[in-house]
Amino acid sequence: MTGFDAVFLSYDEPMADSLHSRLQRTLGGAVKRVHGVHGMRRAYRLCAETVDREQFFLADGDFAIDTDFDPAAVEPLDEGVSMRVWRAVNPVNGLTYGYGGLKLIRRSALREMGEAVDVLAALPGRVEFAERTAGVTRFNQSPFHSWKAGFRECAMLTQGSEYGMADGDARWRVDAWQRSSDGEFADYAAAGAREGVAFAREGARPDQFERLNDPSWLRARFTTTHGDEAVSG
Repeated sequence: MTGFDAVFLSYDEPMADSLHSRLQRTLGGAVKRVHGVHGMRRAYRLCAETVDREQFFLADGDFAIDTDFDPAAVEPLDEGVSMRVWRAVNPVNGLTYGYGGLKLIRRSALREMGEAVDVLAALPGRVEFAERTAGVTRFNQSPFHSWKAGFRECAMLTQGSEYGMADGDARWRVDAWQRSSDGEFADYAAAGAREGVAFAREGARPDQFERLNDPSWLRARFTTTHGDEAVSG
């Protein structure tokens, strides 16, 4: 392990245990885990309280790190930078960008996090996007998880990227999500993308957009349209 701590943040992802082990093997040491915490802001803030160092790696519960990723080659964040995000490959549509990617983040920034639907977009300071791809975001572990990924991401991109992404780039990504056709449960990701766009265009109020961070609401919306039998695959 390098001079950075590491945290694996999971909720209910079916592959979380194996991906946590993969992360530990690749980083070369113990990776702390925060699991099953309801409320994304609360979960991220708890991550900040589990580490001993100011800067630490943060991986989502569906992130499969490249086994050739070298943590020893990672430079610390510069002054004024709150987070660095490495790209991740999307397994259902081939997009490669920051969605679901590995992060190097400041503990103090999480403690001072503001309000945004995309929770980490509310960090103080600058966000830095690395050119390198660090792994695959394996969200397509069940019909529900695949749908949820498409729904949340495309609702937020349609409303307007909170990271300052150009509108044209956001539309291009939304279109790619809606055409998802590769890998397991790609059709559910595509359906979620279309439904997320419709949700955003319905004129949802800011308080309604907060539901994108409510796992119970998301599961209920999914089962209403797609049925209970599709939750686990």
